Amino acid sequence: MNVIGLLGGIASGKSLIANYLVKKGAVLLDADRTGHEVLKLKAVKDTARQRWGDKIFNPDGEIHRPALAAIVFAPPPRGPIELQYLEELTHPRIAAALCSQIDYLRQQNEAPAIVLDAPVMLKAGWNRFCERIVFVEVPESVRWKRAQARGWTHEDFERRESAQESLDSKRRFADVVIDNSGSLAATYAQVDRLWPLLISPANIPPSSVTSSQ
Repeated sequence: MNVIGLLGGIASGKSLIANYLVKKGAVLLDADRTGHEVLKLKAVKDTARQRWGDKIFNPDGEIHRPALAAIVFAPPPRGPIELQYLEELTHPRIAAALCSQIDYLRQQNEAPAIVLDAPVMLKAGWNRFCERIVFVEVPESVRWKRAQARGWTHEDFERRESAQESLDSKRRFADVVIDNSGSLAATYAQVDRLWPLLISPANIPPSSVTSSQ
């Protein structure tokens, strides 16, 4: 059961492709969702409170993610320092949780593949869990328009993009590239064509699979 890692820029549509892969039978692992669960751990909350105080907590005692994001995505020099602290606190725990989930799913053996959607995959080193890597390519102008539709400012967009690996780095790691700048039908057609590669054994070169399609 291959783990298929998804890479791409902010607002490139990784979740769209992940959900389509799920429709084809894959199981989704959302690293952001796992990260949200990690933020509920007592040890993480205690350490976060010592670092950032009560202002990042909701009345129910859980971390208010937007308040935390405002700190870790703040302008340099403070923002990057706080982001690094948060990543050192959470990334090892997220990695352990992802490994556990992957092991469990492989034991169940009820799906042809596992999809890992993790925006900071390369930065955190979670690409080591993956047999196949997909890069979702979309021009920056299109991604910015999509981010605007989510209510983001251009400053939000740039800060979050700069917190990840460069797009060139992500593209270099990819086994395949999917162009998600056009219609849904065009994107889904690419996924359909590449599906045999994505579920093929990792020791089979991509070219030997795609050339036969």
